[in-house]
Amino acid sequence: MIGALERFGGVTRSTDDNSKTRYNGAQMATTSRSLAFLLSKPFSTQSPDPIAQSLSTEILKNPDLDPLPITQRLQLSFSHIKPTSLLISQTLNLSPEAGRTVLGFNDWLLSDPNFNHTDETLSFFIDYFGRRKDFKAAHDLLVNNKSVAGPKTFESSVDRLVRAGRPAQVLGFFEGMGKDYGFKRDKESLRLIVEKLCENGYASYAEKMVKNSANEIFPDEMICDLLIKGWCVDGKLEEAKRLAGEMYRGGFEIGTMAYNAMLDCVCKLCRKKDPFRLHSEAEKVLLDMDIYGVPRNVETFNVLMNNLCKIRKTEDAMKLFYRMGEWGCYPDAESYLILIRSLYQAARVAEGDEMIDRMKSAGFGDKLGEKEYYSFLKILCGVERVEHAIIVFKKMKADGCKPGIKTYDLLMGKWCGHNRLDRANALYNEAVENGVPVEPKPYRVDPRYMKKTKAVKEEKKRETLPEKMARKRRRLKQIRLSFVKKPKRTMRHV
Repeated sequence: MIGALERFGGVTRSTDDNSKTRYNGAQMATTSRSLAFLLSKPFSTQSPDPIAQSLSTEILKNPDLDPLPITQRLQLSFSHIKPTSLLISQTLNLSPEAGRTVLGFNDWLLSDPNFNHTDETLSFFIDYFGRRKDFKAAHDLLVNNKSVAGPKTFESSVDRLVRAGRPAQVLGFFEGMGKDYGFKRDKESLRLIVEKLCENGYASYAEKMVKNSANEIFPDEMICDLLIKGWCVDGKLEEAKRLAGEMYRGGFEIGTMAYNAMLDCVCKLCRKKDPFRLHSEAEKVLLDMDIYGVPRNVETFNVLMNNLCKIRKTEDAMKLFYRMGEWGCYPDAESYLILIRSLYQAARVAEGDEMIDRMKSAGFGDKLGEKEYYSFLKILCGVERVEHAIIVFKKMKADGCKPGIKTYDLLMGKWCGHNRLDRANALYNEAVENGVPVEPKPYRVDPRYMKKTKAVKEEKKRETLPEKMARKRRRLKQIRLSFVKKPKRTMRHV
């Protein structure tokens, strides 16, 4: 296989056997100025505060190289700094590998007489230790700061435990939250924990917690809807129907959110087992909604359109989109995004562009951000509509969205796959000019777009008379020198 290799800036181009296109930035000194550490947000181009970077550098230092503890080092170097919530957040985001050294950073903050923890700043530390799954350190912080812990800290604590896959520990946290941490046990806190557990597929733990605390905190319809949604997220439709039956017998009314969750679960199961049954099974759920007087909302239609688009029924989804008004519903930003992605996936690029314009005209233009445009570009590159992806890329910049590393990397890789190194070069130069730290990497060239060399056929030349006579002499000489015995001609006697 033949590959192409070219430096950014058009310096060299050579071939290799791995069919890869490699870009090694010619102006590395220029690029290195932009290689700053980015925050964890994938589409963010905001650079952190220099003071936060300096604090992070000090926190990440090897403690064995400096005899002074982290608290004293920070007091010597940053005694003039006034801590703010933004500074604390950025410092913690820049120090993911610091571990429990961050406790020294917390002690330095508390040593400032003008600083006191708030609910927000404490939640930053709980988030940090929760990401590292160091719940012992988070527990100690909560115990030592009971007086300031509030809703944000409580939400961070529950969220991190659930995302770490510790539902049983969440139940224990709820039981002792008032005594150990000073949190208030009420219906709001119960609803929050149920919501977090159900969003991550731990409906069985959530239902157990609700039933155990029913004598103290009686659940409302919202909590029951969340439990049904949790069983649907877990893909257990029968359990959701069982719980819905118990709710009806207990005098509760199931809301639209619960029915939307059951509708989504039915559609997902049909997509997995038998896509041809999706229409009929969805109609049963919609019929139940009509029987019990539960109104449809825009989320109901979004669920249906999304699942129809997943099985390439874009036309049916479009019909639903135009019929939403019959039920008094109007499309929201998610409705437009679902159809735009599906239209691009079906290579109906003109209709996709028209839907983007309609979305802006409907007042949802502010919902088109870097993340949404990146998803459009990824789909267009996946269906080999790279030229149109560049058109959408220009729209993205015209709308004030700043492309990030992933966007440039996607388009550059696709152009290299099409063996269009000039277009990839232009994108790289644009990224460098905009301060986006794009790292050079090898890109594979698609064999379909490799330049095939045509074999040149040599024209047969006509022999001249001397060449012909020389060829005959060579042949006669070969015959004379042959080891094969020739038959002797004898005279025939009469």
